Order: sequence, then structure tokens, then C-alpha cells
Amino acid sequence: MSLEVDVKAESFEIAGGFKISRETRTHAKVIVVTLSDGAHRGPHTGHGECVPYPRYGESLESVRAEIEAVTPALKTGLTRQDLLSAMPAGAARNAVDCALWDLEAKRLGKSAAELAGVAPLKPVTTAFTISVDTPEAMAEKTRAAAHRPLLKIKLAGPGDDARIRAVREAAPESTLIVDANEAWDESCFQTNMAACEAAGVALIEQPLPASADGMLAGLKRSVTICADESLHPGSGIDGLKEKYDAVNIKLDKAGGLTAALELVKAARAADLKIMVGCMLGTSLAMAPATVIAQGADYVDLDGPLLLAEDRSPGLRFDGSRLFPPEKALWG
Repeated sequence: MSLEVDVKAESFEIAGGFKISRETRTHAKVIVVTLSDGAHRGPHTGHGECVPYPRYGESLESVRAEIEAVTPALKTGLTRQDLLSAMPAGAARNAVDCALWDLEAKRLGKSAAELAGVAPLKPVTTAFTISVDTPEAMAEKTRAAAHRPLLKIKLAGPGDDARIRAVREAAPESTLIVDANEAWDESCFQTNMAACEAAGVALIEQPLPASADGMLAGLKRSVTICADESLHPGSGIDGLKEKYDAVNIKLDKAGGLTAALELVKAARAADLKIMVGCMLGTSLAMAPATVIAQGADYVDLDGPLLLAEDRSPGLRFDGSRLFPPEKALWG
């Protein structure tokens, strides 16, 4: 049976904007792939969403072009396993892979979680992100979110020790994880590490640039250090164990749920903790990640909570409690 393939770009406003160490965004810009049996989108349709990652040279245009390049093969039966060699890891492959999972689940009348061998899905607690700003502004935002059990604090390098202290004072009961997005260097590393340890931070995500993270090898610390940018698209976890205690697995970097499931197995075999992360997208992008969130040590799938308006239907949140996707959304 031939497939119809539709690729479109969509934009969703971010509530209050979003700022990390290297960029500021006002909108989440995504690519959505829709795969349908036969003509006129029937009888089964699968959807997948991805978020291009400029850090790795991706844009809406480049991702669309990658997907259009494999469209003829998709129309004639390209499978998820075929996709692993037909496309490089990254956002484009993620959207196609997740659409194939969704389509397969609907064709078989099963959930994607069943197909992945992790059913039934259970609710998970997600982190809630505080964008980087002045210590005073971050403290104000943190106080408004202090009822949430897990907060993810974006950092920017020098001055992060003051930001960490301000956030901890504003949310004394919350578990804190911080994300420097490669912004630390030798001038501030020790000061910021000490501040994290004093504040009881549970995890530090990518403190140093991926090209300069060798100083983490053998470093004595009481805080879990997690690789994000150091886990490059398409690469495995070889060499990370010497420097990191955990890995952040994102579907947009892994290139889909199929590849992410293999990364989870490899990380567990290497005795690395697992964080399930996301780019800034809608519920459609988060839904497949709920499959690998089962049993993860840290879950960071708050993308829809940061939008002015999510797509409908969307994922259900009760505070920071994230529930499995309904069939009408994905999987």
C-alpha cells in the first residue's frame, strides 16, 4: 500500500520567551510529518514532530529537504529499520521515525508502547524549566514555580553561583537540576561547582563545551554530571563514561524513538543514569519520548508547559505530573 507524505512547518508562541546561554527564542518552530495510507488520509494516519537544532547546523529548510529526499522511498514502504541507514541521525529522521511508529500502532490496533515492549505507560514527573536571567529575575520566576517537585535551571557561565543561590532560596524544597549549555570554562567552573554542591543540586547538565570536557575525567564530585551536547547526533556513548555519570537522550538528536531505545540500552549497560530531554516543541514531540521516560532517572519533557498555547489534543499535565498520550495525539 502506498503512502501519502505531508511535511509542513508550524510555529507556536512561547509564553514569556525562552533564554539559554547561547540564544533567546519567542516561538517554537517545528516540522510535522504526516503519513497516510492511500489517498485522502485514510484509513490510518501517523504523525511525528521534530525541532531543528541550530547547534548542529539544522534549520526548518534543511530538515524539510532531508525529509523530502526520502519521501519517494517512504511512499514505497521504507521501514523504521531502513530509516536508520537511509537518513542521518537528527531532527528530520526523528519526525519520520515517530510518524512511522504512530502509523504502525494504528494499523495494528496496538499502542506504540506495546510495540516497544514497555506497556503500559505510567505517569512520570517532569522537570519545569526556569530560563536564565539575573539572579533576582530567576528567583521571582522560581518562587512562582516552587510548588513543583523538580526544577531545571538554565545557566550562563560567570555569575551562575549567584543565580544558583537565589534559586535555591526561592525554592528550598524542590529538587534542582541545572543546565549550563556548555557555558562554563576554567574561569568559573570551580566556583559554580561549589555553589551547586552547597545548594544540593542533584544534576549538572553539560557544564563545559563538548570540545573541552576532558577536565571532567577523574573529577571528584558529589553532583551527577550529565552529557547533552557531548552526546552528538548519531554517536554512541563510547568514551562518555570516563567523564559523565548520566546522558540526556533527546529524540531530535538520536534521530527518533527507534534509535533512542537503543541508546537507553547502551547507557544502562554502561551503568550511566538516564535523563530524557526534549527540544522546545509541542505535545506531539513529547509523546514519543514518554516511551523512553519509563524508568528514566530524570524526565525533562516540559515543552508544552512553556508554550502560550499547545496543539489540541495535547498531553495531560497535573502540575508536573505528565500522563501518557491519548491515541488521538500519538501512538
